[in-house]
Amino acid sequence: MSKTLVQPIGQKRLTNVAIVRLKKHGMRFEVACYKNKVLSWRSGVEKDLDEVLQSHTVYSNVSKGILAKSKFLYTAFGTTDQSEICKEILDKGELQVAGKERELQLSSQFRDIATIVMQKTINPETQRPYTISMIERLLHEIHFAVDPQSNSKKQALEVIKELQKHFPIKRAPMRMRLIIPETNLSTLMDKLGGWNANIVLRDESGSQPSLVCEIDPGLFRDCDSFVRGLQGRLEILAVSAHLEGDAHVYNYDDADGFQSSSSQEPQPVAELGEMLQRSNISTESTSGEEQAKQNRCSTCDAIVGNAKQYREHFKSDWHKHNLRRKTRQLPPLSAEECGRAEIELDDMKAELKEYSF
Repeated sequence: MSKTLVQPIGQKRLTNVAIVRLKKHGMRFEVACYKNKVLSWRSGVEKDLDEVLQSHTVYSNVSKGILAKSKFLYTAFGTTDQSEICKEILDKGELQVAGKERELQLSSQFRDIATIVMQKTINPETQRPYTISMIERLLHEIHFAVDPQSNSKKQALEVIKELQKHFPIKRAPMRMRLIIPETNLSTLMDKLGGWNANIVLRDESGSQPSLVCEIDPGLFRDCDSFVRGLQGRLEILAVSAHLEGDAHVYNYDDADGFQSSSSQEPQPVAELGEMLQRSNISTESTSGEEQAKQNRCSTCDAIVGNAKQYREHFKSDWHKHNLRRKTRQLPPLSAEECGRAEIELDDMKAELKEYSF
């Protein structure tokens, strides 16, 4: 008589899943989820519960397939509706992830923190931002460890202070426009001098004078309250102003609660001249000398034409060549001198190519 091998049918093996665990009233409850779906559910990206859960079932132990008893569910949650209980576990429970997933998550957050540090800091010697690879190397040298439970921006601001203790690095200044009554202008100038602020542009043509200045981000709140007290207003032009041609505007969460501070969309500093020109209180009264001052490139020591030509100038090889000379503390070249230098360089390259083997 032959023996028949009996195998279980309909058995669902919960392997290769993400487990969310919640301890309540001294009891452990778990749900089995698809990988990489729990965070999407918590952030509101994924709204379909079926796309998140492997099954609408609450377990005491997912890996062993032990279901949670109904009386325990009612004691802990006050209901036996498994779908509602699953939602609560998804929202409040602790996500159990594998080692590789945790490593990938930490690596991604480390890159985010390094990017924020790069955007908010500059080299004090060149006034230009460090590269992302150099920032990551500096973070490794101070043995920085990512905290997955903390916000990336908060960690970036904290690590900047730590980097300043060991390396030549400083916060990129904020570029702001201050509009204030003329009677209070001297008071404001004295205060800015005490803050070591850099005055980029000064316009006294309208009924209210305005200043474009660069100031340390740590003084933003003090500056905003001081300008308010002088019946003026403050506008943020760039949160992290790097060397000319490399400024960008990013969301500045630290400025929350200041209605007078206006967040701008990201735009290059090459458009700053046109933006300042459009925002003049009285453009008709602006003299030709002041207009030329607005369209003057300090890097090339030259006056550019209208606003469109002013923007195009920052993309030219002439401006880029003078930027490189400026970082080496060399005087700028004129357009003709720059053109001759480019021709000589091309001839030299052609000659070397001719004699190379």
